[in-house]
Order: sequence, then C-alpha cells, then structure tokens
Amino acid sequence: MKSRRIDEQIAEFIGKYTPELQLQLGQCRTKFRSLFPHGYELVFDNYNALVFAISPSERSSEALVSIVAYPKWVTLFFLQGARLKDPARLLQGKGVQVRSIRLENSAQLDDPAIRSLIAQATESQKADFEVAPPVTTIIKSISGKQRPRRPAARK
Repeated sequence: MKSRRIDEQIAEFIGKYTPELQLQLGQCRTKFRSLFPHGYELVFDNYNALVFAISPSERSSEALVSIVAYPKWVTLFFLQGARLKDPARLLQGKGVQVRSIRLENSAQLDDPAIRSLIAQATESQKADFEVAPPVTTIIKSISGKQRPRRPAARK
C-alpha cells in the first residue's frame, strides 16, 4: 500500500507539467531507473523543479546523477560532472562541480557517450549499488511554494 501512495504522489508531481513534458519525463525516468536495478530513487519536488536522483543509499549526499524536470525541458545532471572525461563534449556548465545535458528525448539515454558518462559518474559507488536493495523510491521533500511547472502563456 505504501508504494501505491508514492506512485500516486509522483503521478501528481508529474501531472503539473504539460502533456508533452509529462511523456518525456516519464520515458526518461523509466529508462533512467532501468540503468540502476538496485539503489534508491530519491524524489525532490522542489521550488524550481522536480528531481529524480539515483543513490546507492537513502542519503541525498550520495546521489551523483539525476533527472530534473523544468517547465520547458528535462535535464540529466552529474553532481561531480567537472571530473568526468567527456570526449564527445556533451556536458554543459562551467561551475566547479556540476555538469548537465539537456535531454530532447529519452532515446538520448541510450547514446553510448551518455551511458559512458553515467558509468563514470557512478563507478566509485558500483559496489554499493550491487549490495543495495532493488530500486526503491523515496520522496525526500515537497516544497510548499513552487514555481509554475508549465511555461508561462504567451501574451
């Protein structure tokens, strides 16, 4: 019964987006979860965006990759992305740590270069993922105040 409530909450979170983004986010999330049969999917319905992070434990600090939905796009984030080898030059951002890839569609998650980045990002946690339980979803936070999840209407 507990997981049903979580599924209902996630459907509610995703339902705030446009139908097109709901579809893209759902497909990206499904594909992303399939890459990690063990571990924890940590969900944050934040002020700015909806985040699905993957971690080998329930600790948010151990999540190194995430799928994030904004009103107009979905982004794949690498929290230690500045350390990754990126010969295809896919990673965007100039910060000290974080890099990202804006996803046009879920098929990009099948790209060997993106798969390589995900594998690099989680390599240090490989043993932890192997001993983790089957992927378990935990809703970590829900912000009471949020930006609109749909793009502003054009005037």
